[in-house]
Amino acid sequence: MSNKKTPPKEGGARTPMVVFTPYSPYMVVDVEKMTGPDGRDLPLEAVTSLCRCGASGHKPYCDGSHSRIGFVGKRERNTPAGRSQDYVGKQITIHDNRRACAHSGECLRGLPAVFNKDAKPWIDPDGATAEEIIKVIERCPSGALSYTVDGELHKEWGDGPPAIKVDKGGPLRLTGGIAVKDADGSAPEAKSHYTLCRCGKSANKPFCDGQHWKERFER
Repeated sequence: MSNKKTPPKEGGARTPMVVFTPYSPYMVVDVEKMTGPDGRDLPLEAVTSLCRCGASGHKPYCDGSHSRIGFVGKRERNTPAGRSQDYVGKQITIHDNRRACAHSGECLRGLPAVFNKDAKPWIDPDGATAEEIIKVIERCPSGALSYTVDGELHKEWGDGPPAIKVDKGGPLRLTGGIAVKDADGSAPEAKSHYTLCRCGKSANKPFCDGQHWKERFER
C-alpha cells in the first residue's frame, strides 16, 4: 500500500475513485471504508492497491502478482456490452442487463416468485407487489437490475458514503458513487453501485460477470 497523497481538487473537495490500467491493480483513491466478507473493517490509505488478477497471496490487496503472471485486464474483444431487456408488468417494468450481472443471487433468494432462473421468461413482474420487487432490485450489487414505475426510470439509488465490500470468493462491491477511471473509458451500468472483477477471469473486465463461480475463486 502507498502513502502517496493525491492533491485536493479546487475548493478542497476530493472525488473517491478507482483508477487502473490494463496492467495495474485497482488503485483506490480517497475511499475511507472497506469491509471484508465477515463485515470487519479493512485498512485503506489515501491510495490503496487492490488485486484484480486473482493471484495475490495477500487478497484483497495487491502483492505484485499481476506482473509475475503477465496479467492483462482488458475486456474480451468479442464480448458485447449488453443491453437491458424489459419485463413489463401491471405496476412495474423490470429492466435486466445480463451482461452486467455479477450472479450474486440476491434477486433469486429475495423474491423467487418474481426471479426464477428455471422459468421462461425468468422474470415475472406481476409475481409480487411493486414495493416488494423494488426492495429486492435495490439489493442488486451490480446495477444489472433497474425498474420503471409511473413512467420514471430508477437506476441509481443509495445515499450512503463511498464504500467497498469484499465478497468472499467474489467481486468487490462498490457503493456511494465511487468513480471509475481507466484508459478504456469503462463505465458501470449504474454509477451509484457496481461490482469489479476480483478473480481476473471476467469477460467483461473490469466488471464482474460471475465467472468466479466457475473458477471456484476463493478469498
